[in-house]
Amino acid sequence: MAITAAQVNDLRQRTGAGMMDCKRALEEANGDVQKAIEILRKKGASVAAKRAEKSANEGLIVTKISDDKKSGTILEINCETDFVAKSEDFINLADFVINTVHKNKPKNVEELLTKNSDVQNKLNDVLGKVGEKIEISRFDILETNDGMLVDYIHMGSKLGVLIKFDDVKDGGDELSVIGKDMAMQVAAMNPISIAREDVSKNVVDKELEIYKELAKKEGKPEQILEKIAMGRLNKFYQENVLLEQAFIKDNSKTVGDLLKEFNSKHGSKARVTKFDRFHLGDEKK
Repeated sequence: MAITAAQVNDLRQRTGAGMMDCKRALEEANGDVQKAIEILRKKGASVAAKRAEKSANEGLIVTKISDDKKSGTILEINCETDFVAKSEDFINLADFVINTVHKNKPKNVEELLTKNSDVQNKLNDVLGKVGEKIEISRFDILETNDGMLVDYIHMGSKLGVLIKFDDVKDGGDELSVIGKDMAMQVAAMNPISIAREDVSKNVVDKELEIYKELAKKEGKPEQILEKIAMGRLNKFYQENVLLEQAFIKDNSKTVGDLLKEFNSKHGSKARVTKFDRFHLGDEKK
């Protein structure tokens, strides 16, 4: 049967696929719109198989915080080129996926795709339209009963941070502002932990060994090597531990000072208990 321009346009409006792809799908389906949609979806799955070996190192980092700020989600979704990452189709897909994750709270990507067929269908739809490999790389969900979540997405959406506060009694609006600054700090300075007590013993031992060896090569006396190493370890903490880092907006104080000032003002014990820092492609290196 002859396929009209109106039919092609209608299918294009429904699926977002290219005009020629819509025309071919309608011809194959003998004008049956629903069957044509299925053909286009299968085309997306077929493209996925062909692109399986390609590298998907571009994409977006997206976050979502619940209205009560008790739950937060951060997600990385990837494609092959920055051009596609900036497209409306891909941005809408990222929004759809993070909303699904935030609502259903799957344990991992496999469970997300297994229990939410609409997510896989959306992936195939967009993949069929853009012709690139698309994959959901990772996500994390943070929740608190007596605190709040704060997020930050750096310009370009290649880097994002989710930070969790517990024991928040009062001053939530003020802490949101401070939390945003802290999240920006995490994005900019990439700390390895919240406090020095959280740094693994292996890392500490390795740093001390390096500092002692350096001091020895500098000709320092054996009896003061330990003292020199400990001094340099303190410097390491100041550079790599969030609460001990100099605040990027005011280096006369530390990030920990910000929280102390807030708690002193509100008579509270608010504390940072976890942060996620997702930088595009970090997990693929």
